[in-house]
This record gives sequence, structure tokens and C-alpha cells, in this order.
Amino acid sequence: MRLRPYIATKDYHYITQWIDDDRVHALWCANLIPYSITKESFNNLLERNAIEWTDSAYVATEDNGKPIGFFCYSVIVDDNTGFLKFVIVDKEKRGTGCGQQMLHLALQYAFHITGVSLVQLNVFAENTAAKHCYEKVGFHQTMIAENVFPYKNELWSRCHMVIENNPDKLIKNKEP
Repeated sequence: MRLRPYIATKDYHYITQWIDDDRVHALWCANLIPYSITKESFNNLLERNAIEWTDSAYVATEDNGKPIGFFCYSVIVDDNTGFLKFVIVDKEKRGTGCGQQMLHLALQYAFHITGVSLVQLNVFAENTAAKHCYEKVGFHQTMIAENVFPYKNELWSRCHMVIENNPDKLIKNKEP
């Protein structure tokens, strides 16, 4: 697996295939863009977050170059932390360890290239598979905001999770 910058003309099509219902969409982006995703809405979201939060978008690829994961990453310079957003893996690859492998690469980048002291993210408590994946990589929950996101007739809670820079715990691009 490899990481590279997101290329809209090359990668957008793959990402839209991974988000095939409104619940997955809401779990992924908290409805910050409407479902179904359009090129314009997705590119606007990425541009807005790049400007407001200095987010950069990345894809994880198989060795043959086929995209199998996506995330955004930013550095918060004020406190020397990184932030992961919009993490998603190809629906055919979920549960196979690809998400963990992509996160390990993202964390190597965050800690070794951008030099942050910790990386944080938010995940809905109802997204149990994603939360479990983050925990397996070493993230731990620091806070939960109860019932903050309305989805249909439900109220979802948002978990804040962090992982500190500990080189002994980061596995280098290990195959699942």
C-alpha cells in the first residue's frame, strides 16, 4: 500500500463508489455535503477545508496504483497536532486490515514528516467498525459529545480520539 495526494480527475470516481447509501455518507462526512456526492460538492468541500483548516487530501493505493482509501489531514500549528478527517476505505476492502494499514501510513507521515506530537480525529460512536479500527491502530477516546448529530430519527454521539507519537507502537507499512 502507498499514499499519494488525491487527484480529482483520477480518484473522485472511486470514492463515490465507496459511499453507496445515505447512512454511510452521513457516517463519513456528517452530511457536510449532500448525498449523493457530486464532483462539484466534493471539490468545494475539499477546497473549503484546505482554505479554512489547511487540509490536504490523500489516497491510499494498492501497489498497482488503484485507490482503496481516502482521508484528509491537517496540521494545527498552534499546538503541534495533526487532524484526520473524512477517512474511508473501499467498501470491498473493509474488514480486511486495509484501513489499519492506511492509518499506519498516515500516522508515519504525520509523525515523521509533519513532526506533530499527536494526531486526533472525530468519529460517530454509531460507526462501530471505524471506531474499532482506530482503536486497533492505537487511538483512544478522550471525549464523547452525546447526541450531537441528528440522522433521520436518531441522535448520534461524536467521539474524539487521539494517538500520541510513540515510535515503538507504530508499525511500518505492515501487511494485514
